[in-house]
Amino acid sequence: MLRVNKLTDYATVVLTVLAARQGQVLSAAELAEHAGLEQPTVSKLLKPLAQAGLVEGLRGVRGGYRLSRAASDISLIEIVEAMEGPLAMTECSQHDSQCGIADQCGVRANWLLINDVVADALRKVTLAQMLRPPPPPARRREIALRITN
Repeated sequence: MLRVNKLTDYATVVLTVLAARQGQVLSAAELAEHAGLEQPTVSKLLKPLAQAGLVEGLRGVRGGYRLSRAASDISLIEIVEAMEGPLAMTECSQHDSQCGIADQCGVRANWLLINDVVADALRKVTLAQMLRPPPPPARRREIALRITN
C-alpha cells in the first residue's frame, strides 16, 4: 500500500492549524491542543518542518511557531519531503538508487514515470487548499466495452 507515514500526516495537520491562523505565533502546546495531538509529537514534527523552511520558530516570552510563508506557497510535496526525504515510489526511483538490477530492469522507466506523476500531483496541491473541503466527486462515466474474438 502506498501512503505517507503517520508523522507526515500529523505534520500536515499541524501546518493546517498554522495556515488557518496565518501570521499568528503558536506554541508547541497550543499547536498540540488545536491539532488534537500530544505535545511531544508536535515538538518532534516542528524540527524537520523548520529545517525545511516551512515554519519558523521565534524565541522569547511570546515565542512559538508560524508558517515561514503563505500557505498558498507551500505544496504537499514540500511537506512530504520534509518529513520523509525525496519522494521515491521504489528503490530505483531514487537518484542514488542502490538497486542491483536497475541497469537491466525492464520496469524502472515506468516506475520513474509513476514517481513523477505522484510528485507532480503533490506539487499541485497547496497547504491552503488543504484547509478547504474537497469538491464533490465527479460522476463516473460508463464506458462501453466491446470485446471481440
